[in-house]
Amino acid sequence: MFGTDPVLLARIQFAFTIGFHIVFPAFSIGLASYLAVLEGLWLTTGRQVFLDLFQYWVKIFAIGFAMGVVSGVVMSYQFGTNWGVFADKAGPIIGPLMGYEVLTAFFLEAGFLGVMLFGMQRVGRGLHFLATSLVAVGTLMSAFWILSANSWMQTPQGYAVGPDGRFVPDDWFAAIFNPSFPYRLAHMVLAAYISVAFVVGAVGAWHLLRDNANQGARTMFSMAMWMAVLVTPIQILAGDQHGLNTLEHQPAKVAAMEGDWETPGANEGEPLVLFATPDMATESNRAALQIPHLGSLVLTHSWNGIIKGLKSWPKADIPHVPVVFFAFRIMVGLGFLMFAVGLAGLVLRWRGRLYDTRWLHRIMVAMGPAGFIALLSGWTVTETGRQPFTVYGLLRTADSASPIGVPGVAVSLLGFVVVYLIVYGAGISFILRLMASPPVPGESGPPRMPIHAAGITPGPAGATEDEQPMPAE
Repeated sequence: MFGTDPVLLARIQFAFTIGFHIVFPAFSIGLASYLAVLEGLWLTTGRQVFLDLFQYWVKIFAIGFAMGVVSGVVMSYQFGTNWGVFADKAGPIIGPLMGYEVLTAFFLEAGFLGVMLFGMQRVGRGLHFLATSLVAVGTLMSAFWILSANSWMQTPQGYAVGPDGRFVPDDWFAAIFNPSFPYRLAHMVLAAYISVAFVVGAVGAWHLLRDNANQGARTMFSMAMWMAVLVTPIQILAGDQHGLNTLEHQPAKVAAMEGDWETPGANEGEPLVLFATPDMATESNRAALQIPHLGSLVLTHSWNGIIKGLKSWPKADIPHVPVVFFAFRIMVGLGFLMFAVGLAGLVLRWRGRLYDTRWLHRIMVAMGPAGFIALLSGWTVTETGRQPFTVYGLLRTADSASPIGVPGVAVSLLGFVVVYLIVYGAGISFILRLMASPPVPGESGPPRMPIHAAGITPGPAGATEDEQPMPAE
């Protein structure tokens, strides 16, 4: 199969690179907002611990942000190399939407990132907080445009088909705010916040296991547990609404998520399949464990609601059910598990044992990557569930690929695997090393580097000796 299908290899390459890429922007989205909250709390309360945590996490943010930018560049090139037909046909809509992300979000982030990272001693507190807040806003704007583009591929709207078969915009407002976009934006941003909350909580728990008197570890752990108990149920509700929207616009994807092959008759209701092994050949589930009527209640909020079964579509028009089915259960299972951890933290907080219960700390350390695993599973559901289309119902994946043979795609795929494992392996290793060091009072931020031209630049009037800019070498 791998030796005869260049489209499959191109899909694997895109999945591999976007699997790395999506983690870092999500990390940046959640961590940028967390940094803005920390700096805001420091300014309003004057507590040193919030400044220490800001300086601790801003170094980690800088590395993650850089890795996200680099991995994102690769994605755009793949549209031209492996998916040239898609780029040609959908480019009049996808291209401007991605361009708006650069012109708004990226320029905003680039303009204020330097102030955020290196300007704490060079600008006033208010201006520095503004820079941090604008970087956080920039990450959210980036999510806005990228999710608008991807949502258009899921639920295309506001387009016309030109004489050459290309999709051209005829209503930009409808294209940007397509039917699935608001739900997917909310779901993704909440996922980023929860993912970062569990990373922050895991780091705090790690250090509490070694020194439960560390004030920085106690503060970050407490903040993370509040996020787990308050935001996770909001995410579950947002996911439910997103599922209802998907049922309306992409019913085959929902049927694959639920493992529903048959359309139930009147008053039969759809069972909720807790576990099964979907079989594409026989179009059935093996070893199914299910609860009668509960699928209808969850998906339609009606006891006897009817969900269209997968057999209602031609085999060529449905996604690969096992991948969608199991990825969905990983996402949902981890979501409820994270909520359970948050509830456990709430009970222990009420009992005054939040910082002393070592079993909770160990669980939180183990749950550190849970948010990102759930996020990747959710994106697997979204993208695999859209198959066999790149633009749902309009452009098939098989018709979207560039005319490149197996050797060309295979060599570039192998190159990506080797380079990514080396480069991003080193980057992630460095981030983990930073996380392994405990936050300390008087935490220092990123080191200030010489960024001006050669020569000695006079320092600002009134600066102390320690604040003088360093001469370039």
